[in-house]
Amino acid sequence: MPAIVHTEKHFRGSATVRDIVIGMSDGLTVPFALAAGLSGAVTSSRIVVVAGFAEIAAGAIAMGLGGYLAARTDAEHYAIERKREEMEIVEKPHAEVAEVKEILSDYGLTEEQADSIVDRFKQNPKNWVDWMMRFELGLEEPDPTRAVKSAATIAFSYIAGGLVPLAPYFFLATPQLGLPYSVAATLAALLIFGYVKGRFTGMHAVQSAFRTALIGGLAAGAAYGIAKLIG
Repeated sequence: MPAIVHTEKHFRGSATVRDIVIGMSDGLTVPFALAAGLSGAVTSSRIVVVAGFAEIAAGAIAMGLGGYLAARTDAEHYAIERKREEMEIVEKPHAEVAEVKEILSDYGLTEEQADSIVDRFKQNPKNWVDWMMRFELGLEEPDPTRAVKSAATIAFSYIAGGLVPLAPYFFLATPQLGLPYSVAATLAALLIFGYVKGRFTGMHAVQSAFRTALIGGLAAGAAYGIAKLIG
């Protein structure tokens, strides 16, 4: 009888999706608020487009840099903690063994079973450190290219999102004509973005779409209201 191969499908792109969500959601809301605020103060769509492009460029750079620094901080934190664990299994082996046994007991392993695992760890210190990083500290080794990828993903997502509310002003002479289309395009993009995000992350796609549109719409509306008050 042929063996049945069971393949589990788990989503493994959570960090990338998180970066896309960060960049796209801000890209859709902040340029929209700027364009909408300017729509009540200027009479030329060209001014809205120029200001919008300037904001998109500044926002993409700032948010991309923020993503880069955050990922670098995570990598540095992991390196520091790993060095500490490597030192402790040499200088404080009894304490580290006690920590291993305590964690294993929480999983229901007996003292004898824990002793066997500890003996294996002593023969392979690297695996011991790997295990402690994951099960004691809850840290996974970061991708060394994560910082650059995060910066690029957030920045390009911000640009893609920012062009959506700005697009109607490319084709309409006055901002007053462009604003309703900008609102419609932004809400439609939020719905589509939320639906796709739900499909990728395993959430209910329709619920994710409406939740994203609601949250993004509220954020955009609040930003627009503040822009109007200031203007």
